[in-house]
Amino acid sequence: MVMPECNRLKIAFVYDAVYPYVKGGVERRVFELAVRLVKRGHEVHIFGMKYWDGDDILIRDSVILHGVCPAEPFYANGRRTLREAIRFSIRLLPYLARDRFAIIDCQQFPYLSCFSVKVIAVIQRTPLVITWHEFWGDYWYHYLGISGIFGKGIERLVSRLSHYQVAVSGTTSDALTRIRDCFPVTIIPNGIDSGRIARDHTAQEKTDIIFVGRLIREKHTDLLIRAFALISPEQPTLVLRIIGEGPESESLDLLIRDLGLNDRVFIHRFETEYDALIARIKAARIFVLPSTREGFGIAALEALACGLPVVTVDHPANAIRNLVTEKTGFLCALSAEDLAMAMKKALVRHEAMREDCIAASRMFEWDRITLQCENYYQSVVAGTDAMSRESD
Repeated sequence: MVMPECNRLKIAFVYDAVYPYVKGGVERRVFELAVRLVKRGHEVHIFGMKYWDGDDILIRDSVILHGVCPAEPFYANGRRTLREAIRFSIRLLPYLARDRFAIIDCQQFPYLSCFSVKVIAVIQRTPLVITWHEFWGDYWYHYLGISGIFGKGIERLVSRLSHYQVAVSGTTSDALTRIRDCFPVTIIPNGIDSGRIARDHTAQEKTDIIFVGRLIREKHTDLLIRAFALISPEQPTLVLRIIGEGPESESLDLLIRDLGLNDRVFIHRFETEYDALIARIKAARIFVLPSTREGFGIAALEALACGLPVVTVDHPANAIRNLVTEKTGFLCALSAEDLAMAMKKALVRHEAMREDCIAASRMFEWDRITLQCENYYQSVVAGTDAMSRESD
């Protein structure tokens, strides 16, 4: 469907990591929305670090990708590097200023880029939307110690940069609303393509329990491995597959060896192709992600679409728990014993829960989310134009 010329928008998304070169939930959301917005007649650009060879500008699936600066590692000593955020933000400023857009959607992380976009938005009188994938608040102190006061302060400043704030989940919206009582927060969740998932094949490798996510400490992959060790003596043929990359990978390999689980627990890098990832999920019986910091949890939603019940931690900063009901999964405490018990229940009931899991996932179709996003952008642009005419 191509829209009338008067309704077509020139849209810029800003995020340092770019899908499919980096495979995370934020990257996936930006790219999925971009592709569908192009199909609806809009011109869409994504500004991120350059992960490809050749020219700085690349067209992929009719979306225009801009390599603002050469890609560099996100993590050092298990934490996101400040160097990467500073470099991207500095290089972004002149790069984004080369063109004009009807609207700019800047992902809140890594925060500093939001200030660069704000400068351009003010100069060019372009509406700025900031999309929040999670809100840290006091978690900054756990992450950085006393220095967390600076992270917390920057996060609060970002929340005041624009009237137009989007959250991907109720968990993130609630946290953001508590410090933005004078501005509304619009919830536009992540999504899936259930039709494509249904068509994808199933991997041949046997898997009972699957984890998909970045290997960072907040996702507690080590706890999953310890919980697996508790139930494996009772079920000696069980297989756990961990799909992911990150700073915890080496320590997880050591833990697997120490527990003598080398022939039962396997760590794989993120799949190059999305269909291959879905095939691995389909080959499993249950999905487990014991995260205590999850802004939405798109991998859990994909698991539901594949018919897998979800096991996760009942933690206030874990938005995955919002996807879990008695028909779609199990919540547990942050302990190996509790997690093991929940996994055992899920393994017993997974077949009976399959259809309810698939039905629940259909509430989050990408086409539906894209229409919601498009309507929001149109209302923002229309409101900004009206305010501009009044000021003139």
